[in-house]
Amino acid sequence: MNSSTVSKSSAGKEFDFTEADFARVRKLIYQAAGISLSDSKHEMVYSRLARRLRATGISSFQHYLDVLESGSGSDEWEAFTNALTTNLTSFFREHHHFPILAEHLRKAAQPISIWCCASSTGEEPYSLAITACEAFGTLRPPVEIIATDIDTNVLATAASGIYTYDRIEKLPMEQKKKFFLRGTGKQQGMVRVRDDLRKLISFRPLNLLDGNWPVRGPFDAIFCRNVMIYFDKPTQAAILKRFAPLMKPDGLLFAGHSENFLYATDAFKLLGKTVYTLERRGG
Repeated sequence: MNSSTVSKSSAGKEFDFTEADFARVRKLIYQAAGISLSDSKHEMVYSRLARRLRATGISSFQHYLDVLESGSGSDEWEAFTNALTTNLTSFFREHHHFPILAEHLRKAAQPISIWCCASSTGEEPYSLAITACEAFGTLRPPVEIIATDIDTNVLATAASGIYTYDRIEKLPMEQKKKFFLRGTGKQQGMVRVRDDLRKLISFRPLNLLDGNWPVRGPFDAIFCRNVMIYFDKPTQAAILKRFAPLMKPDGLLFAGHSENFLYATDAFKLLGKTVYTLERRGG
């Protein structure tokens, strides 16, 4: 093999990872999930996909990518997408959003519906459920939460509602006692979300690039936080355009702290810090 084709990140490593391999990965993950990988992601891609090569017994990136492109590795597509999906989350991440949501829920007409479209391992939708319970002062608020993610592995974790204690360590003691159960014996150091909370949430796989979304509005709120940063601008604009008709006239769209949706669409207007509402057109 011509050494000039080998990425510097491959030096001394188990598998060769060429510039051509990296370009193919970037193309495939963009087509499959809309994720736009930057040049700086060589190391991340190698590390995550090398695990797939070992798991499948395939000896080279070229062969692995050939299998994906040929369609003979249909089951592997899910693993490929899962491997390259970043899942950084925590309970009540970007805390300023939740008092806004609570106030909105108390004013909303019932029943109330929320879509969390990048739920990852579940901390965000469970934070939404806790907010709903506290807003209405009951474990059975008139709220339905649909939580979706492209990564089926993290969805399984989310649906189980089981976490290490350190994941909730920073929550107020009152919330810990009210919404979580402490593990004992072999489950020492673990916590499980109470069933009342889990019953408020429906977890479903969903790829935001799919032509048909298995969700129906209208939604009182859509949480799409820290996922748009992985898409290019045309993809962001297309997704936002599809959000608009799924929202109630006064619905809220919550974005991540580093995301700005105004440049991508004229369907929304900024209501507060990374919180948007539909732009009403004069008639």
